[in-house]
Amino acid sequence: MTARSPDIERARTLVPGAFSTPLRTRLIHLAGWSAFLLLTGWCLWDFGFAPEKLLHGATRFGDVLAFMFPPHIWTSWPEWQEVLKGLGETVAMAFMGTLLGALVAFPLAFLGAKNILPLSWLRLGVRRGFDALRAIEQLILALVFIRAFGLGPLAGILAIAVSEVGTFSKLFSEAIENTSQKPVEGVRASGGGSLQTIRFAVLPQALPVILSIILYNFESNTRTGTILGIVGAGGIGFLLADRIHAYRWPEAWTIIFLIIFMVYLIDGFSGFLRRGIIGGEPGRK
Repeated sequence: MTARSPDIERARTLVPGAFSTPLRTRLIHLAGWSAFLLLTGWCLWDFGFAPEKLLHGATRFGDVLAFMFPPHIWTSWPEWQEVLKGLGETVAMAFMGTLLGALVAFPLAFLGAKNILPLSWLRLGVRRGFDALRAIEQLILALVFIRAFGLGPLAGILAIAVSEVGTFSKLFSEAIENTSQKPVEGVRASGGGSLQTIRFAVLPQALPVILSIILYNFESNTRTGTILGIVGAGGIGFLLADRIHAYRWPEAWTIIFLIIFMVYLIDGFSGFLRRGIIGGEPGRK
């Protein structure tokens, strides 16, 4: 049924706001888009995004990519041993950092969950602590721990662990908050206390999500461990930085290919474990 013109005019008179955008809203939209365009334009100008500069950089980048093929193949076992040891240190650094971060974050997550800790002032204070830990980049933490503990994987492990405490605590607390209240009500109706409620109603729902988060972050921390190694935290990143600084690009690209292959393996293994924990079709992660 089509509205007649008198009906439209009558509706326009009764609710004019439904037929036009208020001036204040239009001004806010205009100011927002203007600020966005000005900021984007200033960034492009200040950072030197000139077409000729980009073309020149792309040409030089093409020279670097030319070293990719054929990939360098080491001919002696000691050379391969050095690279494989670096890969192993990176994986071990990511594993230990993720494990330590998860162990510390798991009990802290209950203090940040609304359905576990009703005291809003305490819960918000704990959450701000999580934010403070996440605000410090892992690279900065690695430099701090290298200064304190010296070069090597220990600094990388501690950097990953401290950063992951903030990340895991936030994600774990959100997983706990998003659990259904029906099992909680059932445990309480049967006479269960607070600990029994957490054990038999909250944890069975939250643990699969928590374990999935841990596995995903382990995969991510493997890539992070490579970057931390560049600043002296050990692992394959240290070898990669050494080859780049010496302009041994064919070896550097081979190391990069090995890192990519390592991440593929960890991603496939993590996907297999996630499917086993959470369930799902065999072809999906």
